[in-house]
Amino acid sequence: MTAAPPPVRIIVADDHHVVRTGFAALLDTQPDLTVVGTACDGADAVAACGELSPDVVLMDVRMPVMDGIEATRRLAGSGQSPPRVLILTTFDLDAYVYDALCAGASGFLLKDVTAERLFEAVRVVAAGEALLAPGVTRRLIAEFTRLRPAAGARPAPELAALTPRETQVLRLVAEGLSNGELAVRLTVTEETVKTHVSRILAKLGLRDRTQAVVTAYETGLVTPAHRPRA
Repeated sequence: MTAAPPPVRIIVADDHHVVRTGFAALLDTQPDLTVVGTACDGADAVAACGELSPDVVLMDVRMPVMDGIEATRRLAGSGQSPPRVLILTTFDLDAYVYDALCAGASGFLLKDVTAERLFEAVRVVAAGEALLAPGVTRRLIAEFTRLRPAAGARPAPELAALTPRETQVLRLVAEGLSNGELAVRLTVTEETVKTHVSRILAKLGLRDRTQAVVTAYETGLVTPAHRPRA
């Protein structure tokens, strides 16, 4: 009999006590999820992660002492296996969310998320699949690259390492397609899609699909006016 995998270890970081304890209590109702700690600001979250080595951090953006963006940036650069960060926000088009994705967050959730969606999001991010609510994430990235194109644009010599097929896959990932949708669009198997995505992430030094979307927009491979199609 195969042993069950260990539960996903989570830290909840929010400066509002009710929000922090509420999310922690919800997550602890699931047998495959466990809250190992909470934090009341970004600095506290970074310190707690150093001590507790969580798999996932639910991170509020606007916190005292150190905000969620700087905390995410520090965690993303803290070692070979940093925790995945899920940003908590009140608004789905929040400039801070875009900054957090660029800093290394794997996705975001609205604070009025349902319990079921919260559980699903944590599991998806813990598994490394990452791109949450792709339509909303894509809209957010497109909106803020449109509003500040000069800040977003940067040279992209690393894209030259991608094959034509990998470049095509990256464009479609930026459009928000799932692996299953990509397989149908490209008439290949999902395993082939997963291989392409893994190679793209490795070549570009990215951790997940959310970072791939950010890179596709910031390098100019995809622009808000360009709706990629195979």
